[in-house]
Amino acid sequence: MTPPPYPPPPVGEEKVRAQDPRQRLYLVTSRLDDTASFARDLDAALAAGDIAAVLLRLADSDERTLVDRAKAIAAIVQRRDVALLLDGHTEIVGRAGADGAHFTGIEAFAAALAILKPERIAGAGGLRSRHDAMLASEAGADYLMFGDGPRSSFDVALEYLTWSAQLLELPCIGYAASPDEVLPLARTGADFVALGDWIWTHPEGAAAAVAKAAENLGAPGP
Repeated sequence: MTPPPYPPPPVGEEKVRAQDPRQRLYLVTSRLDDTASFARDLDAALAAGDIAAVLLRLADSDERTLVDRAKAIAAIVQRRDVALLLDGHTEIVGRAGADGAHFTGIEAFAAALAILKPERIAGAGGLRSRHDAMLASEAGADYLMFGDGPRSSFDVALEYLTWSAQLLELPCIGYAASPDEVLPLARTGADFVALGDWIWTHPEGAAAAVAKAAENLGAPGP
């Protein structure tokens, strides 16, 4: 099955060309309170691989500060035609200029869906079962992420991801919590591999971590 494209945001320029069969990367930030010092690492990481989207995780603060932080990151991400998603924070997605939001758990996803759709991307992660994945898919999720949030084991995440990649038309993402998980996730045939916040503390730098992860994309199954 040819992987479907990452769903393009319905506002602004299209972030991903239609019918693009490539596996691509999805970056997850640390929980940020200082976007200025993070900007250089982020820009370098975006240049180091084929990035479809960035998931921005924000440290707690007042709403105005959260909007300002998200806008600062949006300016870096979107100028490269990469989608910016917020980790939750449905209430500020529009004012921040983000392309959508990601939610961990079917309950959080379902609660926010009506606010985001149809104008913005709504991603569902932290899925604990095939049933959760089917519920999110039927409700209108733009993608499913497996392996983020609490895990019973990496093997279970791989099992759900392989099932989704083979049987569902909805784009699926495997979450790599460490460098060693990138290759097994890529081999499932998932449309995207998400790199956890370990890339920002990689000994060789975030750009090197992204470049190494990108080498595993498109790897055939074992």
